[in-house]
Amino acid sequence: MHLTAARRTLVVPAVLGLALTSAPAVAQPESTVSTNTPVKVTLVVNGPDGRLFKGKTRTKGHDVTTATGGTHRCDGTNGGAHPSAVPTPTAALDDAARERQFTWDGAWYASFDDFSVDTIKNVGGGGAAYWNISVNGTPTPVGGCQFKLNAGDKVAFTWTAF
Repeated sequence: MHLTAARRTLVVPAVLGLALTSAPAVAQPESTVSTNTPVKVTLVVNGPDGRLFKGKTRTKGHDVTTATGGTHRCDGTNGGAHPSAVPTPTAALDDAARERQFTWDGAWYASFDDFSVDTIKNVGGGGAAYWNISVNGTPTPVGGCQFKLNAGDKVAFTWTAF
């Protein structure tokens, strides 16, 4: 083999290997990429007599524990909504409550794989009202442990009469 041909034989695979290892990462489908990076959102809680809470909180999907419902995951994988964990509205409520020392409670419904938020700051609807969840002014089409939040979202829990 001629010396130039031998160099090409060795150099081309080495350069190709180097190019492949330094190539930019290709976007992975959501199922293989961790999307549960903490995000900062604004959380507002509006009760029947006015605002109960407003503030920014940093959140990601996590296990949530309530007195009534017990401990369950609340990370967007609930009900198969997302293939991997993501930040959610109920997780944001839970984080804000722990940071700012206010209470909330909710029952767990296995059939929905989600919590029902029943009281926030000791305000509950009983049979007359419920806590509606909206993100950026739009009611969520799924439960609070299933909806994916993005950085900068405005999350509202609003006491709503039936």
